[in-house]
Amino acid sequence: MEKVTKFKERFNEVLNFSYIKQTELAKAANISKQCISDYKSGKSVPSIDTLYLMCKFLDISADYLLGLEK
Repeated sequence: MEKVTKFKERFNEVLNFSYIKQTELAKAANISKQCISDYKSGKSVPSIDTLYLMCKFLDISADYLLGLEK
């Protein structure tokens, strides 16, 4: 579960420091706002396709969100 915790921490960090609304990110990634809430709370993690879309929209590395780089 360490991987889920790292993703949750990094995802929340990115959202807290960006001016992007959860609804905007959900729309860009073709998911519901509830999915974003689940990612923020650590209840679930995105699929590879969703992760790709979110990273493109947020202009951030998937490696960073996954805890593979600092």
